Amino acid sequence: MRLKHCNNFHDFRKLAKKRLPSPIFHYIDGAAEDETTHQRNTSAYNDVDLVPNVLRGVENVDLSTTIFGKKIDLPFYCSPTALQRLFHYDGERAVGKAAQKFNTMFGVSTIATVPVEELGAIDTPKMFQFYYHKDHGINSAVLEKVKASNYDVLALTVDTITSGNRERDLRTGFTSPPKLTLSSLFSFLSKPMWGLNYVFREKFELPLLKDTVGELSNVATSIGSYFSTMLDQSMDWNDAEKLSSEWGGHFALKGIMSVEDAKRAVDIGCTGIIVSNHGGRQLDGSRSNFDQLAEIVDAVGDKIDVICEGGIQRPTHMLKALSLGAKACAGGRLYLYALAAAGQAGVEKALGLYKTGLERDMKLMGCTKISDLNRNNLRFRNNS
Repeated sequence: MRLKHCNNFHDFRKLAKKRLPSPIFHYIDGAAEDETTHQRNTSAYNDVDLVPNVLRGVENVDLSTTIFGKKIDLPFYCSPTALQRLFHYDGERAVGKAAQKFNTMFGVSTIATVPVEELGAIDTPKMFQFYYHKDHGINSAVLEKVKASNYDVLALTVDTITSGNRERDLRTGFTSPPKLTLSSLFSFLSKPMWGLNYVFREKFELPLLKDTVGELSNVATSIGSYFSTMLDQSMDWNDAEKLSSEWGGHFALKGIMSVEDAKRAVDIGCTGIIVSNHGGRQLDGSRSNFDQLAEIVDAVGDKIDVICEGGIQRPTHMLKALSLGAKACAGGRLYLYALAAAGQAGVEKALGLYKTGLERDMKLMGCTKISDLNRNNLRFRNNS
């Protein structure tokens, strides 16, 4: 199987599995405990049907939307994700350049593997995902670098106060940097191209944290251990409001799932929220982002940008979220499998397929612009 054979999300996943050592593939693919929330993130979209209109004159379709004060040409963007150079040697560079080609936003994590300064020079809207450390000196240093690097949005991640129970990572022995064990040795040896790229290309490290946090960059550890030991579990609304003030620009909370929290986000001056359960990787058994979307949009959608993140595998999933009132959609796996499969070329193909699919499906819906989508387009099956 090669990139030319990839026509959808599932094809990219198959090719990624072929290219990556098992612990690394399952780090992308896995979630918390029984992974019921991860599965529900996608299956929730199947509980609502689209109702198309016809004879609407749909020759020209405009997919653009505006989020955080930036107009993007697609109603979705690449969410920030960690450790991308484990998946492909170009990592965040590939994702950023692909996003630039399509004039959409891409996110950069505190746990990025390419310097934020370099990524900041990519000429497309950018979001930085902020992790709030116990050591507030780290927080100040990271914020200073991001401020100097031309990022458009700061998104504070609020759903990783401790790590979810990611049992797949425990079974496979996933760490960053990778650590060979008896159980994983064959998997790494069976993917020689990945190994050669890892050994002979630029050193794997976390540029933002390498001088202050040895874990993940120089000392092999799990993401779970990093979340549970390095992040500040006393973080509260006052800390979020203070960070928003220190940033002084567009500010979002990533990981909002309740109406109460959405309203608090408005109160502290957020310009957007990202409705997300961290891809089902934190609290298994929690609601899906799509299931929570309508009530959150109803509560705050006229005040701030509401982003629906997670579970998206098809353009029709995006149409359903946008019809409920999301300003845009986002996801990690929707491009990470493509990154692992073929680097920048893979991400570009994935984004291109989503764009082409959205244009097609908008026409089939009888819509020519995102604002044409609304709840009249939807029927929830449990409400007949």
